[in-house]
Amino acid sequence: MTVDPIDLIVVAGGRARRLDGAVKPAVEVAGRTLLSRVLDARSLTRHVVVVGPEEAKAAVPHGDSGKPIWTLEDPPFGGPVAGIVAGLAALARASADDAPAGWVLVLACDLPWAADAARLLVPAATDPGLPASVDGLHLVDEGGRAQWLAGIYRPEPLRSAAQRLGADSHGASMRALLAPLALRGVNDAEGAGTDVDTWQDVERSSALLTSTPPRSYPPRSDTE
Repeated sequence: MTVDPIDLIVVAGGRARRLDGAVKPAVEVAGRTLLSRVLDARSLTRHVVVVGPEEAKAAVPHGDSGKPIWTLEDPPFGGPVAGIVAGLAALARASADDAPAGWVLVLACDLPWAADAARLLVPAATDPGLPASVDGLHLVDEGGRAQWLAGIYRPEPLRSAAQRLGADSHGASMRALLAPLALRGVNDAEGAGTDVDTWQDVERSSALLTSTPPRSYPPRSDTE
């Protein structure tokens, strides 16, 4: 069976206020930048777009042969929806001569276990039994909270939803963007969608990643 290509958007343009304004993609967790850890998911994808500021480019490992496409919402700091809109535009330019993508994987830059999240989402999206009426899938944590920035979406419904918002995408909520889509949750029992929002999160995640064996995700920060 032929599987349609999957593209990746990494949303990396936030202000990181709870990290004292640090360049969040460049924050190191267990000796690696958050962005480098999220980019581990690209082994499952084709084109990769990072939506983030110029200073975050230093978070991509030196000597990396698979450098991502870089873009930023205009004006900056427009929130994750504006970042996704900018990412979709960049993907459209990058894939103009390619086969259409079947899915767009969307990951926040603050997920130390993003590759594990992708390994949950991609098989669920490419399952032959998935109804065509399902527009997207996202992780759902043990508390029942949707993790939309650990999700995978069909490109056309996602683009249509973004076009519906228009200029209102700047500062819009993920709930507003995804409201028209038929979504399905993927159980994240182990917490692969755990994010890093504070220095305490950084320390805790680093400790777990360097433990033996390195597993057991920490609780997700309550940042909805």
